[in-house]
Amino acid sequence: MTTFDKREEGFEKKFAHDEELQFKAMARRNKLLGLWAAELLGKSGPDADAYAKEVVLADFEEAGDDDVFRKVVRDLQAAKIAQTEQDVRKKMNELLGEAVRQIQSQ
Repeated sequence: MTTFDKREEGFEKKFAHDEELQFKAMARRNKLLGLWAAELLGKSGPDADAYAKEVVLADFEEAGDDDVFRKVVRDLQAAKIAQTEQDVRKKMNELLGEAVRQIQSQ
């Protein structure tokens, strides 16, 4: 194996590792978002956990995070919870940072 091959293999491993971390961070963010929204919806305990799982599963509907965003916004609006779309986007960004911190501290 040449130096170039070793270097290429190193880059491939780093890319795979970074992709895995990104996937974990997004899944954790979605769970945290689900728990946040569940609290606003008056859910607690197993009901809150079940709702958070629904939010995580919503992410598999399409690429990107618009599916998660739409689910949470739709559920909050249906319950007449005063959160704007901007509030939800802001919370998603905050929770992504929190999710990354949690994963890096493991």
